[in-house]
Amino acid sequence: MLVEDNPADVELLLLALRKDGFDVSSDVVQTVDEFTLRVHAVVYDLILADYNLPQWSGMEALEILRRENLDLPLIVVTGYLGEEKAVECIKQGATDCVLKDHLARLPTSVRRALEETRLRKQRRQSEEELARSNAELEQFAYVASHDLQEPLRMIANYTQLLAERYRGKLDEQADKYIAYSVDGATRMQALIQDLLKFSKVGNQELEPRTTECRAVVEQALKNLQAAILESGAAVSWNDLPVVMGDPAQLTQVFQNLIANAIKFHGVESPMIEIDSEEKEHEWVFAVTDNGIGIPAESWQDIFVIFRRLHTRTEYAGNGIGLSICKKIIERHGGKIWIEAKAKPGCRFKFTLPSALSPRTTQGGQA
Repeated sequence: MLVEDNPADVELLLLALRKDGFDVSSDVVQTVDEFTLRVHAVVYDLILADYNLPQWSGMEALEILRRENLDLPLIVVTGYLGEEKAVECIKQGATDCVLKDHLARLPTSVRRALEETRLRKQRRQSEEELARSNAELEQFAYVASHDLQEPLRMIANYTQLLAERYRGKLDEQADKYIAYSVDGATRMQALIQDLLKFSKVGNQELEPRTTECRAVVEQALKNLQAAILESGAAVSWNDLPVVMGDPAQLTQVFQNLIANAIKFHGVESPMIEIDSEEKEHEWVFAVTDNGIGIPAESWQDIFVIFRRLHTRTEYAGNGIGLSICKKIIERHGGKIWIEAKAKPGCRFKFTLPSALSPRTTQGGQA
């Protein structure tokens, strides 16, 4: 499409492209109404727009494309445009600016614009396919883990019944085999239940609203009350903010991080600190403990589902808690990572979007 009011300039533009091997078919528009009508009725590869027209400008065409969410490259072609205005055009989304007395540049500019558009569409298609594939995998994991629970429960129950009824009545080897079966069925049950938990995070509707993080942390501590009392853990926090998030899922994040700090504590009683800091339109949270720490080479692996750093005899669990944290935080538009600290222990950091009216609530300890 050509946004141009001078027929002679239209012919010069088309001639420059055809001389360079382009097979061009085009429409010419001069008004906002014509442009809006055409851009919805016809699929165009490219728009060449004059910067100044009697009633409007090529930059207004850019605004219409942006408003209508149309990914069409637009090249500004004009008689004169100062450097400052040319830079402003590019900043606002124009692919390039070409002067009418330098039309030899136009074919190169058009090729680049078409290639950039092709790559953008290709990337978008790949992202959509990946998102669809991930959604299908999540749905499969949810259905599979849900449907496997009942037959697995039967296996676990009957192997446990065998162990209770026939322990000592068969030979030692048989007792050992039955014990292996019971242990394997129990572990498989735990894995399936954890997989179901992980799948539910992606399947649950996210319900973000203004959420007081103080209340979220307090709920997480209530859920962990037995573990806190048993370990003698001390949890403290500063003036926690109000954020945009799903309270139930954010409770799960804090609960998993605090539970990990309690589980992987050192010789001293667990000391856990929760801090927050506002940066631009988000809050950065830090959950710091004095536990055994995590080797730097494993900082990425710990967020992978079922990835464990210790044997089951050392620490119980299937290695899913941090995977769930990562998934929840990413669904909220944030990110989570582990940060180095001078003293022993771990410091996990994650970001959450600020509420519309940022404020904080008082600190506390448990």
